[in-house]
Amino acid sequence: MNFSTWEARRLLQLAIPVFLAQVTLVLMTVVDTMMAGQVSAEDLAALSIATGVWNPLIFSLQGILLALTSIVAHCHGANDTAGIKRFFQQSLYLALALFTVGLVLANFTSMVFSNIGASENVQTLAQGYIDFVKWGLLGFLIFTVYRNVTEGVGQTKPAFYISIVGLCINVVANYIFIYGKFGAPALGSAGCGLATSIVLWSMAIAQWLYSLKSKHIDGKALISGFTKPSLSMMKYVAALGFPIALATFFEVTLFACIPLFIADLGPISVSGHQIAASVTTMLFMMPLSLSMAIAIRIGNLTGQGALDQLKLSVNTAFLLATLIALFVALITYIGRDQIVWLYTNNAEVAALATSIMVLACLYQLPDALQVSANGVLRGLKYTKPISWVTFVSYWLIGFSLGYVLAKTDLITPAMGPQGFWIGIIIGLSTAAVLLVTCVNKRVKFEISQANS
Repeated sequence: MNFSTWEARRLLQLAIPVFLAQVTLVLMTVVDTMMAGQVSAEDLAALSIATGVWNPLIFSLQGILLALTSIVAHCHGANDTAGIKRFFQQSLYLALALFTVGLVLANFTSMVFSNIGASENVQTLAQGYIDFVKWGLLGFLIFTVYRNVTEGVGQTKPAFYISIVGLCINVVANYIFIYGKFGAPALGSAGCGLATSIVLWSMAIAQWLYSLKSKHIDGKALISGFTKPSLSMMKYVAALGFPIALATFFEVTLFACIPLFIADLGPISVSGHQIAASVTTMLFMMPLSLSMAIAIRIGNLTGQGALDQLKLSVNTAFLLATLIALFVALITYIGRDQIVWLYTNNAEVAALATSIMVLACLYQLPDALQVSANGVLRGLKYTKPISWVTFVSYWLIGFSLGYVLAKTDLITPAMGPQGFWIGIIIGLSTAAVLLVTCVNKRVKFEISQANS
């Protein structure tokens, strides 16, 4: 397998700002949790329940629009600025349609809250969060469209700078609306929803202002002479993005469901799992950011028709993903005790979380390979395999095996939370094998099509 130092540097140039932006966005959730937790345990519970329902929805809707990054990368590689403008405008129409879907689905969240056994006060607070945050959904989707165009032309730094601005606004807005400062009502955890809406619209406006000033994107041209909605173009974007959205939904719901299935094992089990999940989520930002950079780079090369360079870039991406995975696994293993004690001073919880993090080290490599393969397929605009591979690997194999190992004695004596994590390892390994195989076949197909 060939490796190009230049390609590796280019991928890292694209990936590092994406990584910093993703970490900053995660920090917004951390800030919400910390500030709502200062009000009461009920506010913290309400925030947890509300975001547990809302996040899978908004990230699934966002996933449909993520196809735009690869489309723009193709157009940019082919110097097709008119194509970028057309797909940008049609994606804004699509964002409006997705916003409508989100608003409709938000009307059913109260039914979910009333059937999970939470107290009436927690339900009221959780619904208050939804009632505020749903109005930020359109801003989030517009931000996503602009960000996809910006990153599609290889400019990944703006999203990081804008996310820093968003984090600062988030802290201030939370302070005002959670605690009722400067004459505002004290809304508690529901105030996080209002603050989040303000942040999302602020980030959308910041992306629009950047496009107007950028040397790399002609923001004025993008929004001039709007064409009528084209169902065929919107359908094209949605068809590419829907498998990405499904994969996102399958992944988010998998990790959201595990705590529900181990809740009867007691608070030690749930807490130990939650700590390990929190740490690994942050670590996952590294291979995820590389995957997003890979999609951009592969899209550019495919648009240019540089198929020899494309093959070299794919090989380099997989080797770089392997090196990053080994580094993350090593850091996790060495620092697992110190990391866990940042979360808890309970010895039982710490012992369980530490043992799970050892298992988490084992899936870093297959996880990095499968998410990198996902990026290659997105860059090639061949997303169909992503959804079914994710469903089969995560749920039919990973979750099913994890449940058997964790909750039953069919294979071994019930293992508790560790059983689910072993299932995750097997599921991610399956996804890695299937997606890498899909990549190899698709790259060969692209080359043969170009040569025929």
